[in-house]
Amino acid sequence: MEELEHTCPHPRTTLTEPAIFARETSCDCRAPHEKLTISQARRGTPVDRPVRVYADGIFDLFHSGHARALMQAKNLFPNTYLIVGVCSDELTHKYKGFTVMTEIERYEALRHCRYVDEVLRDAPWTLTPEFLEKHKIDFVAHDDIPYSSAGSEDVYKHIKEAGMFVPTQRTEGISTSDLITRIVRDYDVYARRNLQRGYTAKELNVSYINEKKYRLQNQVDRMKEKVRTVEEKSKHFVYRVEEKSHDLIQKWEEKSREFIGNFLELFGPDGTWKQVFQERSGRMLSYALSPRESPCNSPPRELSPLRSPSPPSPPARWHNARPSPPASPKGASASISSMSEGDEDEK
Repeated sequence: MEELEHTCPHPRTTLTEPAIFARETSCDCRAPHEKLTISQARRGTPVDRPVRVYADGIFDLFHSGHARALMQAKNLFPNTYLIVGVCSDELTHKYKGFTVMTEIERYEALRHCRYVDEVLRDAPWTLTPEFLEKHKIDFVAHDDIPYSSAGSEDVYKHIKEAGMFVPTQRTEGISTSDLITRIVRDYDVYARRNLQRGYTAKELNVSYINEKKYRLQNQVDRMKEKVRTVEEKSKHFVYRVEEKSHDLIQKWEEKSREFIGNFLELFGPDGTWKQVFQERSGRMLSYALSPRESPCNSPPRELSPLRSPSPPSPPARWHNARPSPPASPKGASASISSMSEGDEDEK
């Protein structure tokens, strides 16, 4: 920081403090103030001999176009001291028209611009040689468009002829006239805005009828805003419901596919259940066809002496008193004939 202060020709105290106002004596240059050419100024000057550049204007509704013009003026030369002249309300109302900001407000706006080193109040409308000599002005910066005013086609014509004029570029799309045009064009909008912010109809110079109309329009706008908010919330709710429904359907489909897959795997043509059933059926069939025999080494069963042997069982054909019915008449006759033949043999 100390090195910067030693190398910088003018430490920028204006970054923490506003620019100074010009005094009557104005110039505090210690070096002899010799006339400079543009080429000499561009090559650079001693630290104690900055190039004094003057830029004047109205600067009403100070905006970015003003700031850019002053930035260009400040950076015209390596060692520049920028003086900004601001015309008073009296001169401005006489030659240009009514301003939105007062001259005090415009002075303060310029004092707080970072590119400004000094503000000259009540600047003249036309620059005279005496004024330039008094303030030790080397060059005048302004856009190159002829500025016709006060009966002159270009108030900077004699400055250009003297070789003291350095042009800057205008910023398109932004000017004080453009800002005022926007306000006038949308007057109702801004009147309603300020009524809503607490300004009275008298302060806004609004009639009683227009005041009621603007307040009604503000209420209608608030209702529209509420309806719009409800619609947005409803849309958001419906979107969330649709999203949740989509997720539920997707999960249901996944679970359904998983259930169907498990069912087919278990009960399908080649499923696990069929294989288990076939294996069990095979084991049961093999067991029925080949029953296990009793062990060969088991001892024979002896009859108890107290019990007499059971009588022989009658022939198998007498076990059932009534034969089973034949399947057909022919079968019935054949069975009757066989029974009679058997009785004859026994006799």
